[in-house]
Amino acid sequence: MSTNAAQRAGIQRQIKLPNSEAFKIAARSIKIRFWRSLITMAGVILAISFLTYVMVIGAIQNHVVAADAVEAAGMTEQQQATRFWLIAISLLVCVVGISNAMLMSVTERFREIGTMKCLGALDWFVVKLFLIEACFQGLVGSAIGAGVGLFAAILVGLSDHGALLFASMPWGRAFLSVLIAMIVGGLLAIVGAVYPARRAGKMPPADAMRTEV
Repeated sequence: MSTNAAQRAGIQRQIKLPNSEAFKIAARSIKIRFWRSLITMAGVILAISFLTYVMVIGAIQNHVVAADAVEAAGMTEQQQATRFWLIAISLLVCVVGISNAMLMSVTERFREIGTMKCLGALDWFVVKLFLIEACFQGLVGSAIGAGVGLFAAILVGLSDHGALLFASMPWGRAFLSVLIAMIVGGLLAIVGAVYPARRAGKMPPADAMRTEV
């Protein structure tokens, strides 16, 4: 038993690939499946752009609109409740879309996964590949979406308040909102990819090689 354990430990040490190799494989996969990656990022872009727009436009209204304190407070409570549910629904749809896209990617790559596992890739290495892909798509999509949301909020603010917007624009809160939205987008991409990645990692090599896609 000790000999077998030592052999298994030696095999694991030999096939444990560095993170740089995982990043290279993930980047190559995204390049090969570029259009599918764009479709996955589209959901992230839409959700994060909406999230950024809501947060930035809320910051603008809090700083620029100050007519009646009581009325503003009442409107703020109602608006916050509506915005919360809209944001929650959009982010939930985003997670479902990412998970569905990653599941389709796993299905398309049955043989590739089986080949890697037959060559000695550990389960965690396969999981890491999909998580890296999802994280990259989430961060890029979040950056684009945050930029679109910020730009849209500024345009709406200009149409509503004109030059007054630039006089009291809360740039600090606006850029903080952009940063928060980007972080949320990256986390959503990882959360949406957890189940597909675990499914790919636990796939028996023989079953993957026999699968007809």
